[in-house]
Amino acid sequence: MKMTSLDAASSFVSAATARPVLVVESDPDQRRRVLAQLAQWGYSPLVAGSAEDALELLRKTRVVFSLVAIRLPGMSGIELVRRAPELAESGPIIMIADAGHSAQIVEAIQAGADDFIRRPYTAEDLENAIRAAAARPRREPAATSPAEDNGERLQRELALLISPQMREIQQVIEQAARADVTVLVCGETGVGKELVARAIHAHSLRRRAPFIKVNCAAMPRELLESELFGHERGAFTGAHQRKLGRFELADGGTIFLDEIGELHPALQAKLLHILQDGEFSRVGGHHNLHADVRVICATNRDLAREVATGRFREDLFYRLNVINILVPPLRERPQEIPGLVEYFVHRYSRVFNVAERRLSPEVEEAFGAYHWPGNIRELENFIQRMIVLQDWALARTLGAPAAVAVAPAAPPAPFSATKGLSLKEISRRAVLEAERDVIGRSLEQCRWNRVKTAKMLKISYRALLYKIKDMGLKQDPAAI
Repeated sequence: MKMTSLDAASSFVSAATARPVLVVESDPDQRRRVLAQLAQWGYSPLVAGSAEDALELLRKTRVVFSLVAIRLPGMSGIELVRRAPELAESGPIIMIADAGHSAQIVEAIQAGADDFIRRPYTAEDLENAIRAAAARPRREPAATSPAEDNGERLQRELALLISPQMREIQQVIEQAARADVTVLVCGETGVGKELVARAIHAHSLRRRAPFIKVNCAAMPRELLESELFGHERGAFTGAHQRKLGRFELADGGTIFLDEIGELHPALQAKLLHILQDGEFSRVGGHHNLHADVRVICATNRDLAREVATGRFREDLFYRLNVINILVPPLRERPQEIPGLVEYFVHRYSRVFNVAERRLSPEVEEAFGAYHWPGNIRELENFIQRMIVLQDWALARTLGAPAAVAVAPAAPPAPFSATKGLSLKEISRRAVLEAERDVIGRSLEQCRWNRVKTAKMLKISYRALLYKIKDMGLKQDPAAI
């Protein structure tokens, strides 16, 4: 690994002498390098090759900070951070991520990690991450706040739905809430169907009772049947005790069945029975049980077509489709995008404990021009990624093919090669190439000192590292 300067290393060591740190890394070569570097800086590294080994070490020793690889055998590093309070109580957590896995980094930060580095990383990268994590105030993993529990978050999100289509839907929500009937919410993935379901529950007389969500596509039929209706002890292998199902737990309240179009035909019949008679039985049970539950379903499928092809029961469809709410895609309500962007920037800046910043007009224009095929969910996830990586220039990749967003930039195409492209696409490619050229020249000017280059370009160190990887920039061995 690349060494830092003697002066920087000596000052760093003086502050680190004889303090235990935890390294959770399964790769022997990576582990050997990082242990040698930490020992040279004066730390006393404790090594674990798995999350289970790490938990055993944490029971015996408190550490100054932890380096945790996301990819581990068995329990992942993210699950370790999420499940181990001992880890969060033992100083900052720095995750070791593989290149090109931004979604995992976002998930790790949400779980409670303080910072991250990407493989392959240098000693300088590691030192900067340790310094930054040590200087940053500790925070708890993202969790639902009391304000969110009492419905304030729901009201804030509903207030962002200002398009005429969504205003009409909010009126239907209020009317549906008063009538205790089943509701079918339809629309593309990520448009906000769950928000509609929660709003119906919050405006109904059942609002003080549970709201329970079940994703019908998230588990196989046998497990889903037990999840929905519960099971008796001995009903199947591993059923060591009675389990209450979601319908029992939702008694008096609302159950939200997401992805209802994925429900197995056998479970469709059982759901129809509870909608007709309010009765069901646990798996392995011999007695009918009763549950007073309001059912709201959501799907991105055309259930009428599914009925026509025989994949969905016609009688169940009519039972569910008492009130039908079709949520339009975000591209049909572009006036909501600025408010959603501002809301998510504010929310996730607080969640990830970073300074909130105002987006430039160019970035706002990029958000407004993009058609968002993943709708609000894609917008939310994209803003999370920008905030975690502190790379606001990511907005320039919106609408670009995946290869353009992640692969090394190709040399500028001759004018003839741009035939058929829009002016916007041509301009975007020119901007990316110009940015790559500026970053490359700046790195050479600073002899590939990334800290100096980031200061020269007035961007964060992590943003520069992301761009170097994203653009495929590499130092010329002859220049070393």
